[in-house]
Amino acid sequence: MALLLREAIGGSLRRARTLRKRTLRDVSRAARVSLGYLSEVERGRKEPSSELLASICEALDVALPDLLAEVISEMTRDERLEFVGRNETLVPIGQRHTDLRLAPVRTGAPLGGNRPGTPVASAA
Repeated sequence: MALLLREAIGGSLRRARTLRKRTLRDVSRAARVSLGYLSEVERGRKEPSSELLASICEALDVALPDLLAEVISEMTRDERLEFVGRNETLVPIGQRHTDLRLAPVRTGAPLGGNRPGTPVASAA
């Protein structure tokens, strides 16, 4: 199952807080958010608004763009790990983007295309 945005944000916030040896109570007071809500955010159960996220980042002395970059990195890594081991890929069948279907990966085939000389499946 893919990592949700709220889970990645929560994990990044928790890592930032624990690296700074700050308590939930301390950060919740500084960010002016309830301790219970901050805990839910860190556990990935609640998705904070942009204003609340900025307030938490300020309380942690973390730049919001840095936190979001970490979230993107974590989600990208998670997606790659989830894809590894699959024996299928999306290949175009027909002319429209809605005609994408899952198909087995051919060993040795270049990504995104057929081997030269191999027939291309046509839309029915």
